[in-house]
Amino acid sequence: MAIKILIADDHALLRQGIKRVLNFEDDLEVIGEAEDGQETLARTLMLQPDILLLDLNMPGLSGLEVARQLKQADCPTRIIALTIHDSDNYVLELLKNGALGYLLKDVEPSVLIKAIHVVNEGNAFVYPKLAERLFGSLSLSDDVESRAREMLNESRGERLTAREMDVLECIAKGFSNQDIGKALGLSEKTVKNHLTSIFHKLKVNDRTQALVYVLKNKIISLD
Repeated sequence: MAIKILIADDHALLRQGIKRVLNFEDDLEVIGEAEDGQETLARTLMLQPDILLLDLNMPGLSGLEVARQLKQADCPTRIIALTIHDSDNYVLELLKNGALGYLLKDVEPSVLIKAIHVVNEGNAFVYPKLAERLFGSLSLSDDVESRAREMLNESRGERLTAREMDVLECIAKGFSNQDIGKALGLSEKTVKNHLTSIFHKLKVNDRTQALVYVLKNKIISLD
């Protein structure tokens, strides 16, 4: 079944360009467009697309306000912000308000398509180069245990293990449980157990909240 997509942007030319790119994919279907915030909110609630490609600067409601209202309405549509803004505040606010993806408008078509598939599976996707530029990264030579120590929360007395840090990095890169298992040589059951432990230690409920945490604290290295 094709992934149903709504494109929200106030520039008709950009909407048409994105639509042309997506129409080349057999498993993607653009079911609608919107050119302002109010229309985006109304059409998303009416059409219930799987994915909303959401610009942040639109007439009427901003993209952030659209995301907030969709979250309040418990809308199942998954949001990917597609914007010119590379501010960490925009990234964190969008993720906190229900978005699962964040891409810049000059992103390569292949990355946009990958993001759509990753987010459609319920995983977060922030373009790695964007995340690295915004939040910085640790040297690849840094010892995993030293990074794990940075996760220590003195109020809890708990820290992530080296393997949990590996799993967390995979989450930040948009990997599914199956992908994490393949990358780290783990069974999916083991991956799930690690995720449960990570969420407990970070006091978060899901992958998106975990991603917000690691980006805000600048502790994940993304390539």
